Amino acid sequence: MTERFIFTRHRTNCYNCGEVADQIIKAVSAQAQVICSHCGAARIFLPRIQEIGKEGAYTPIGCYDVWELETEAPCKRCGVTGPHDLIIGCNHFTTRCRNCGYTHFYKYNLQYIAQCPIEEKEEAED
Repeated sequence: MTERFIFTRHRTNCYNCGEVADQIIKAVSAQAQVICSHCGAARIFLPRIQEIGKEGAYTPIGCYDVWELETEAPCKRCGVTGPHDLIIGCNHFTTRCRNCGYTHFYKYNLQYIAQCPIEEKEEAED
C-alpha cells in the first residue's frame, strides 16, 4: 500500500485479543486495513463503491461497535487535504470527504493474525 490516502490510529479494545491497543487504520484505492498493534489481528476490506455520497450513506450496523472517526486526508476527487469521516464496522469501512462528499465504501474480505505464537513459544523455551 504505497499510495497515501488514509493513515490513522484509534485506541480501543481489540476484537481479537481484548486488550486496549492502537488499531492502525489504512485506506487506499485498492483496499482498507485495520490492524491491532498488540496482537497483529488484521481485517482487510476491498472496495465496492466510489461515488459522491450523502452523509450517513453506506453505514450498516455491525456485530461490533461501529467506529465513527475523523481524520485529515487528501481527497482523491477534489484534491483538498481536509477532514474525512471514517465509519468502520465489522463488515464495512467507509471514507467520506467533507469538502466534496466523495465516498469510498469497502466491504470486509479477509481476517488474519500477523504474529505467530508458536515461534514466540519456541524462542522462550531456548
